[in-house]
Amino acid sequence: MNVLLVVLAFWLPGLVFGAAIRLRGWLLAAAAPLLTFGVVSLAVPVLGGLGIRWNVLDVALWTLVLSAVGFGLSFLVLRFTARRHPDWAEKDAAAASPARSLRDHLLMGAGVLVGSLIGIVTFLRGARGLNQVQQGWDAPFHANLVRWIAEHGDARPSTVGTIANLPGQTNYFYPDTYHALLALVFDKAGLAMMPTLNMAALTVILCVPIGVAAMCHVWRMPPLAVAAAAAVSASFTNFPYDSLWRGPLWPYVAGVALIPAALALARLLLEPRGLAGPVAIGVAVAGLIGLHTSVAFVVVVYFLLILFAVLLKFERIDWRRSAPSLAATVVLAVVCGLPLALPSLYNAGGVTSAFWASDATVSGGLGETITFSPMAAFPQWWIGVPAIIGIFLLAKHRRMVWMVAAYVVFGGLFAATVSLETPLIHTLTGIFYNDHWRIGALVPLAGAVAFGEFTDTAARWFAGKAGSRLPNVRPATLIAVGVVLLAVVVGGLSRGGYIGRNAARLQLNYSGGPTVSNDERQAFGWLAAHVAPGERVMNGKADGSVWMYALNGVQPVEWTFYGAESNTPAGYLGVFLNDINKYPRVRQELTNLKVRYVFVGSGHVTATTKNGVGLDHLESDPGFKLVFRNPGASVYEIEGQQGVVTAGAAPGSAAGHGK
Repeated sequence: MNVLLVVLAFWLPGLVFGAAIRLRGWLLAAAAPLLTFGVVSLAVPVLGGLGIRWNVLDVALWTLVLSAVGFGLSFLVLRFTARRHPDWAEKDAAAASPARSLRDHLLMGAGVLVGSLIGIVTFLRGARGLNQVQQGWDAPFHANLVRWIAEHGDARPSTVGTIANLPGQTNYFYPDTYHALLALVFDKAGLAMMPTLNMAALTVILCVPIGVAAMCHVWRMPPLAVAAAAAVSASFTNFPYDSLWRGPLWPYVAGVALIPAALALARLLLEPRGLAGPVAIGVAVAGLIGLHTSVAFVVVVYFLLILFAVLLKFERIDWRRSAPSLAATVVLAVVCGLPLALPSLYNAGGVTSAFWASDATVSGGLGETITFSPMAAFPQWWIGVPAIIGIFLLAKHRRMVWMVAAYVVFGGLFAATVSLETPLIHTLTGIFYNDHWRIGALVPLAGAVAFGEFTDTAARWFAGKAGSRLPNVRPATLIAVGVVLLAVVVGGLSRGGYIGRNAARLQLNYSGGPTVSNDERQAFGWLAAHVAPGERVMNGKADGSVWMYALNGVQPVEWTFYGAESNTPAGYLGVFLNDINKYPRVRQELTNLKVRYVFVGSGHVTATTKNGVGLDHLESDPGFKLVFRNPGASVYEIEGQQGVVTAGAAPGSAAGHGK
């Protein structure tokens, strides 16, 4: 049950803060994780700058302080508004949410439950539980970052350069709000690294159905459409599953999953409720930037499209009533977001210069967009076709037309970047690493909303047709029958919302190897029992050894699959380690780094990524004594390096049979 700490960490701070600023109902429930990340994002520079340690107690106190300030400001603004504009209070109460019956709320809740169950079953089948190591390229970096923050008590990005092979580089930047939150629960109540990471990924999936439901609810979708959109929201392959096996892009996935909640909050700009809108959106912007800077740009595009919809009178607004709220939102978004975004300029060139070759023809890219199946070998016909019909229905009914426009913008951008290579496309997609997979992840949200619209329209059409033949049957009953028939057809043909297909995608990188095998994990455990505090282990960049710190707390010399620069001690040792008796500098660097052991694993992260040549043929060098071996890993003790150990190291075991 300790994994439930992750769910609690996602929701509890945001629930406290959101309730304090007077968010309620579906909006509060969906926005809570987004507000949690916002609270954490703001806490990172403030607590770090004040020298306050990053731990559960101090972050909890920060949350309470921020919530108290938000409650006080909200109270004062509502009181001031009630005195100056007593007529607005009645309008605010009427606009608080669409009139829904208990049956409507239960229906929407059922949709969220179905979507959540699809996500849970898919993830657990694909990840084979919560203990498997994700074998992807980015996974060890994220894992190392979580442990580093937890152990060092400082979540500022400028303090984590070591795990990126950049020790002491104080201008280093990587958005680490996701990791900072997980660091608060990691190792609590025995919560190990992989359950922490995997449960966090699953919790992110759970944010999607409730976020979609809240967004569709506040933007006046019919209850049935809300329920259907939520139910199907966790069935699209490209998001969230492709971004969870490929990479994995855990922080980016979290940011995209919380976009629906941000769009639900946007409704408060058209129908203000005191300071709830400006404060919540300001904190939400901080959270999205802290998760992944590119997601904030996506939300800006959505907000601009909503603005255009308002200007074209597709959405109603009382400008006199909303103007102060809009101005306050802009100010708070800049105040909360800009200080977090500016450090990202450090790595802006590296992000925008990334390159991914095209994966489709122009017609293929358009086809993937139309069927809501980006980067799929075979379209998701049974939800894609209803969804594209739903896009036209949304336009026809003039309902959430800004979502239709977003589908055109992001879908068109995906179709272009997956099939064309031009300077303009590279400029437009630069903030996404020019990666069509990331852009494709933005398309399914419109698909879920459109599927909901199709379901509602189709069920009502069926009820109308059947009603003329069965006049004694209640319309609600006929609508329910239509929904059941549609669910049976779509659910059956898609095999339960594409659970098997999406689980198979996840299994691509939850396979028990080859990067990190059980043999290597056993070797990490041996090292943890024998390495002294402050000592590091020499390792290669290509095998699973970059995981030894995240999983067992043993610090490696090479931290990432990219490897250290050649002009660094780690880079030098990777080339010349087995020349220890030839070049005195080798032993000097080993001594400076406090290295006594060398780890060599058999599995590599990719077929083309290799360890440095300095780790080759150690078994034939008398300077390296084999102290542990199993079929997948070997550990050598370097002769003459015993002196680097401080206190507390256990002696090496018998050669070749370490346990």
